[in-house]
Amino acid sequence: MHLSKMHRVWMLSFFLVSIAATAPAQTDVALSLYGAFTGSTSGNGVTQSPANQAGGMVELRHISNPLVGYEATYSYNRANQTYFAVCPGVPPGSPFTCNVAVMQAVPANAHEITGDWVVSLGVSNLRPFALAGVGMLMNVPSGSQIGTSSSTRAVFVYGAGLDWGLLPHLGLRLQYRGNLYKAPDLINSFQSTNNFLHTAEPMIGAYFRF
Repeated sequence: MHLSKMHRVWMLSFFLVSIAATAPAQTDVALSLYGAFTGSTSGNGVTQSPANQAGGMVELRHISNPLVGYEATYSYNRANQTYFAVCPGVPPGSPFTCNVAVMQAVPANAHEITGDWVVSLGVSNLRPFALAGVGMLMNVPSGSQIGTSSSTRAVFVYGAGLDWGLLPHLGLRLQYRGNLYKAPDLINSFQSTNNFLHTAEPMIGAYFRF
């Protein structure tokens, strides 16, 4: 008697989950390098253009089983912002006419702290994973530029990747992470765009398993 297609899919899924369940728990610390790529956004007559930068991230991760894993992360990268507006400070719809264009760059640093839920599947020396979490993104102007202030935003994080074990306690971590957050408002003389930004972060790093 032939098994139905749905029955075969169910048996295959059960087999894969059974294999994953036999994988031991894992606790590791990882260091990764990444590129932060962010598009521009416009709103309230202001265009904000973040610079693409390189950065680094530290992760502390614990995997209990395929469905239960969590991590804490800290990352840092330069986050220079360029603001462009026609007559900044004049609200849209104002009866006053103005054709003065102003552009101002703000050098800044970005610090991000997150807590993430991790789902993974450990087979042999490979462990693909997916994650989602929330945290805080702190953009801090650097230098002594007048008329700037720090900005702290909530950030939603998602991503996926692969751990590749090379030695019993050492391996490579390849991953992609995406950040979604409200655009930082660093300069007092420009209105906020009140829009959201998305930062794509392809990463490569190494982890050490305890």
